[in-house]
Amino acid sequence: MSKIVLIGANHAGIAAANTILDSYPDNEVVIIDRNSNLSYLGCGTALWVGRQIDSYEHLFYTNKDSFESKGARIMMETTVDSIDFDKKIVYTTHKDGEQSKESYDKLILATGSVPIAPNIKGTDLKNVQFVKLFQDSQVADTALCNDTVTNVAVIGAGYIGVEMAEAIKRRGKNVRLFDAADTSLSTYYDPWFTNDMDKVLTDNGIQTHYGEKVQSLNGEDGKVTSLTTDKGTYDADLVVLAVGFAPNNSLGKDSIETFENGAYLVNLQQETSIPDVYAVGDCATIYSNALEETTYIALATNAVRSGIVAGHNASGTPLESIGVQGSNGISIFGYNMVSTGLNLAAAKKAGFDVKYTEFEDLQKPGFIADNGKVKIRIIYDAKSRRVLGAQMASTQDISMGIHMFSLAIEEKVTIDKLKLLDIFFLPHFNQPYNYITMAALSAE
Repeated sequence: MSKIVLIGANHAGIAAANTILDSYPDNEVVIIDRNSNLSYLGCGTALWVGRQIDSYEHLFYTNKDSFESKGARIMMETTVDSIDFDKKIVYTTHKDGEQSKESYDKLILATGSVPIAPNIKGTDLKNVQFVKLFQDSQVADTALCNDTVTNVAVIGAGYIGVEMAEAIKRRGKNVRLFDAADTSLSTYYDPWFTNDMDKVLTDNGIQTHYGEKVQSLNGEDGKVTSLTTDKGTYDADLVVLAVGFAPNNSLGKDSIETFENGAYLVNLQQETSIPDVYAVGDCATIYSNALEETTYIALATNAVRSGIVAGHNASGTPLESIGVQGSNGISIFGYNMVSTGLNLAAAKKAGFDVKYTEFEDLQKPGFIADNGKVKIRIIYDAKSRRVLGAQMASTQDISMGIHMFSLAIEEKVTIDKLKLLDIFFLPHFNQPYNYITMAALSAE
């Protein structure tokens, strides 16, 4: 039997804890988290803020009692002050100020990520808000309930920024979306797709300010009133910061080997450079099957898988991660976009001699009333012909298709293998000349 201490109780930590408690009940498990709650689905924040769901309660998918019933000891609202990796001791401070220490045989770091604070003046003003934790969403929601808040600025047009812009617009506010890039979602999608999403945003009343750098937040009496960029000044009663996240490595950055962005560098068993210490989720690296090398991809799905792998290894069962593709998706005002692997910019940056093929058609035969256009682009390596990435978009739900491309990247499938892939046809679902087939057939 081993004593396993987990620091962090969100997606990765919870996956690791459940793996250990369910499959290796003889182990002693101690879970430490500085928050007052656990298992918050942050990806559902925009759904709650935009009132697309009735309440926030179901955004918590487990609780402290559930883990305690399995035999775990949980310390919530407890800060880890330091870790002695040589003596295997974790030093903590509890909410009431009492200090304690926990020894361990195995340690799993699941400390997640922290929002990146832009280096601009005024981020300390009232009504300037991150949207990472449950408490953040509550503060933002309360501000939106105030009738005096009419103009809202969202800084950052990645997934969270775009989702929050939609949510706030659904609350009847005037919304401006700012990003230094030329389009929204540029990390995941090519302009052929992001231009469509930008049109969806503007058609629904969101004012987009791309290629515009925020220089300062301005306020009166300690409260934000406007925002200044390199192109102008705009009224803002509330500012949402969504410029990205960085690995939360504060506990081990001076002792554990790290990646170029500060994430804990782990192998396929989630082991760090220190024996018996594992790192999972957003604080750790991950292996990309598209790049065929270690990288950093902060996604909840990756966090869960890494937690499962670490849980087994910490309990004595060797298990290696099979790598990831970074599969993701977004749905804004009914327009759905999904992607996996690399977009063109990322593939070129990685040094691939990259080609792509694309196709656009109706999802179903033209005589079907419930229908919509579908766009697909498949990116592949010109030399090996290996599929490197795929992107799809439609008002229809085409999300399941991206899972096939995720597996194709993992298994190093070539673009030519997809040309005559057995894809079923039924008018209720698709066309006889499927857009996946047609895109593959048109590849050079």
